[in-house]
Amino acid sequence: MRAKRGLTKAAVVEAAAELLDERPGEDITLAQVAERLGVRAPSLYNHVAGLDELRQAVALAGVKELGDRIGKAAIAKAGEDALRAIAWAYRGFAKGRPGMYLATQRAPEPGETKLAEAASEILHILGLILAPYGLDEREQVHAIRALRSLVHGFVSLEVGGGFRMPVDLDESFGYLIQLYVNQVTHRAFEPETSNSD
Repeated sequence: MRAKRGLTKAAVVEAAAELLDERPGEDITLAQVAERLGVRAPSLYNHVAGLDELRQAVALAGVKELGDRIGKAAIAKAGEDALRAIAWAYRGFAKGRPGMYLATQRAPEPGETKLAEAASEILHILGLILAPYGLDEREQVHAIRALRSLVHGFVSLEVGGGFRMPVDLDESFGYLIQLYVNQVTHRAFEPETSNSD
């Protein structure tokens, strides 16, 4: 079957991402994507091999978009300003594209080279921003994981309605990120491992 005129893989991926954004945490079907695009489901097979490949493509698009936002946020900034800027950009992506954001949360599987490369670009940006603080490779991993966990946890509670106290959420997020910045920039941390006593 010939592909509908004008239908591209990018359009299929974006339609899937939009559906996921409308129902974060839920799965989608090829039939739903086809309906969104105004085509029959078999037409999608001209662009993706199936739902698994479409999920991978959405994850790749999401990681690339996140990397683009973080990269743009960090332009012409350094140190604490850059750390704060990428945290806000990360939160903006997670809130603005909630379904696509969730699709980016899994680590690349062996063989997903494009996804691994896109994720590596984000790590490279973060590594450059953290470089002035003299963290060794292990400490950089801790710092990157901590930032990701802070933003993810905050946004998960925010989107899920977990914050009800009458204090501005942007102010709370800024406070949280400043705590992180203070720890990283002054190297005021000594990671502890679990104790099995």
